Amino acid sequence: MITKILNRYTGATLLTVHAESLSNANLTDTNLINANLINANLINANLTGADLIGADLSGANLSKANLTDTNLTGANLSNANLSNANLSNANLSNANLRGANLSNANLRWTNLTSVDLTSVDLTNADLINANLTSADLICANLSKADLRWTNLSGANLTGANLTGANLTGADLTGANLRRANLRRANLTGAIKD
Repeated sequence: MITKILNRYTGATLLTVHAESLSNANLTDTNLINANLINANLINANLTGADLIGADLSGANLSKANLTDTNLTGANLSNANLSNANLSNANLSNANLRGANLSNANLRWTNLTSVDLTSVDLTNADLINANLTSADLICANLSKADLRWTNLSGANLTGANLTGANLTGADLTGANLRRANLRRANLTGAIKD
């Protein structure tokens, strides 16, 4: 019922959303600024171009969701499931993704500046050309992640698992790699201090 109602509001401003199940919803270009979407079911939802500045999506299930070009500045995505989601070219600056699952996610060209990614699962994630300047990646799992040409300058990767990650051409200037596991990581052409 909720999905059918929301599908009529593509591009609309939604002030109050009761989001028990929004799986497969089409929320393209929708204004969801400061929306309360805690524990929402947004599996396979289309949020392309949506405005989710300051939204609370903690514990939400966004697996396989399309978040291309979405603005999630300052959003709370702690413990959210974003596995296999498409976040290409999204803006997540200053967002909280602590404990989130981003395994197999597409984060190409995504702005992750100053994002809290503590204990995040980024296994097999595509982060090509992503901006992770000053991001907090303490104990993050980046095993087999594709980080080619990613900006990790000033990032905190203390205790991060980068086993088998591809860091070709990545900018690691000023990054903290203390206790990080770089076994079998490809650092060809990476920029380091």
